Amino acid sequence: MERVSLSALLYRYQPIAPEEITFKEKMLAFMARHKDCFERSLAIGHFTASCWLLNKTGDKALLLHHAKLDRWFQLGGHCDGDSDVLAVAIKEAQEESGIMNIKPISAEIFDIDIHPIPATTREQAHDHYDVRFLLQVTSDEDLVSNRESKELRWISKNRTELPTDSVSVIRMFNKWIDRK
Repeated sequence: MERVSLSALLYRYQPIAPEEITFKEKMLAFMARHKDCFERSLAIGHFTASCWLLNKTGDKALLLHHAKLDRWFQLGGHCDGDSDVLAVAIKEAQEESGIMNIKPISAEIFDIDIHPIPATTREQAHDHYDVRFLLQVTSDEDLVSNRESKELRWISKNRTELPTDSVSVIRMFNKWIDRK
């Protein structure tokens, strides 16, 4: 798959949710102001990449109960200097699920979000500029969790299975169930 710059992906992305319109403007401005925006060392914030990961049949999505933050999220993580956000989203999904056979349903952005990360003993509070893709498992591999998660859970399109009230996770859930 051909690598496309994040700025090109963002310019093409047509958000529907009002908050995403604001996120898109802020992401483009952040990229223009900070050439090191993909580096975790940029203390005020940096880009991350994540995904809404579907199972092989597309009728379930995988969520992760984050060990440090003790909340449910989609799979994803830091770019660590890599501006190829789609490749980062795939790599993070592989690392966090233990499943290696994952492909993009689309190379276009599925969702975007900017969210605050609380301060820790190692870093100051900062923002994650998160770019999300719709990915799918292409094999019958079993899940293998790592130290970053308390639990991995497949959920169906039944809203009662969603274990979080996070606005951004609900937004991705709704996009998934509304897909044609």
